[in-house]
Parts: sequence; structure tokens; C-alpha cells
Amino acid sequence: MERTALLERLGTRRGPLVWREGTVAERRQETPEATTIVLDIPDWPGHLAGMHVDVRLTAEDGYQAERSYSIASPPEDARVAITVQRIDDGEVSPYLTDQLTVGDPLELRGPIGGYFTWHVDDGGPLFLVGGGSGLVPLRHRRCQSTKADTRLLLSARRLAVVLYADELTQAATDDGVAIHYTLTNEPSDQWQGWTRRVDAEMLAEVGPPPVEQPRIYVCGPTPFVETVANQLVDLGHTPDRVRTERFGPTGG
Repeated sequence: MERTALLERLGTRRGPLVWREGTVAERRQETPEATTIVLDIPDWPGHLAGMHVDVRLTAEDGYQAERSYSIASPPEDARVAITVQRIDDGEVSPYLTDQLTVGDPLELRGPIGGYFTWHVDDGGPLFLVGGGSGLVPLRHRRCQSTKADTRLLLSARRLAVVLYADELTQAATDDGVAIHYTLTNEPSDQWQGWTRRVDAEMLAEVGPPPVEQPRIYVCGPTPFVETVANQLVDLGHTPDRVRTERFGPTGG
């Protein structure tokens, strides 16, 4: 479905944001700390790559806790997936990663967002800079079999905690895709690539030049996002081409 048509559909079918009850259809352990939860949600209106949902848990005494999670499934999937990073002292993530099982209900509200989205009709070049993961646009790209110039720069502590590592390896073989990592805490005898935080030199080396007016998406913890966005603007990219999404420890 074209971007405009999908946005019109979301606007006409979704109406006011309402809470829906989904059912857990599948669980996948992505890393020791992260779990993907796949849900069947009745009357799901569809979404764009980059949208998110709110999740709500209600305790027996009526206490409620809400957290937001990016949608991990491409728009082409009938089911909705979220990937949850476990935070040991969190209110929500330990339940989602350790206790929620297949067949359990889960309340969600969404899809939410429109600014931090990419559709194949938007074209490229596409530059993704992530402090966690950056796969959803790549999943959408693969489903649509486009050859738009797409580059991902992913920062992680170690390769073992990179989300969807096998799928990223497969995506790197697609025409027009380049995937780069910087691992800030990987032993030097196991990793010969970058071992520092993302910086301007790195961005200039792997990203499309400003003259090509790439669509840039930066996602990660707030300090990471702000630093990278400022570096991109300093390199000559216009602020309107640099879209950002932040997350932090409150997501627990």
C-alpha cells in the first residue's frame, strides 16, 4: 500500500486512539536481555515503519503502568511485534520478558507517530543511525524489493547484544544495502572494527553526502541521539532531513 493511502486509511479507520486487547502469538529470544513479542490484534489498522505503540499493564489492585515500544514488524505483516529490552528494576519489561506467555492477553494503543516513519515510496538515499537497532525500515525495504541506497550505522556494546544480528547479516547481502557496526565494549581479539562511540568522522565515512539529501533517522538514548543529530547538521545535512526518536530507562 502506498504511503498516502496508508496514512489516509489510518486517519479514517483509526479515529481516536483506543486501547485494544491483543493476544500473544509468539515469543522470540533475541539476546539474553531482549525478547520479541508477536501479537494478534483484532482490527489492526496497519502502520508505517517507525511507528510505535503504548503497552498497558493493570495490576489486581487497579494500579496501571504504561510504556511505549517501537513496532518491530514491517507494515506488510498481519501481526504486530515489539522487542522489549529487559530492565531489571523496571515495572513493565520484566513482566513482558519473563512472565508473559503465548496465549496471554496484552493491552495496546496505536499505532502512534508519523514523523519518524519511512515508506518505500519516500525513496532514498536512506541513512539509519541506531543506538539499539534499526531493522524495521530494512524489513520493509526487503518486502518491497526496492534497491534504494540504504545504509545503517549501529552502535552497541558487544556483538552478542546486537538485536536481529542474523537478519542484519542477511540484509547486508541485498543490493544497495551497507551495514556498519561500532562495538564499544567488545574484546579487541574478537573485533577489528570501530570500538568508539559514533562520531562525525564515522558518519561522514559511511553516510551519504549532504548533496544527495538523504533521509536520515537517528534512534537511541537521548544523549546519543542529540550528539549524532548535531554532528550530522555540522557535516552539512539540513535539520529537516534528520529525524530523531529517543528512548531511555523509563521504558522499563
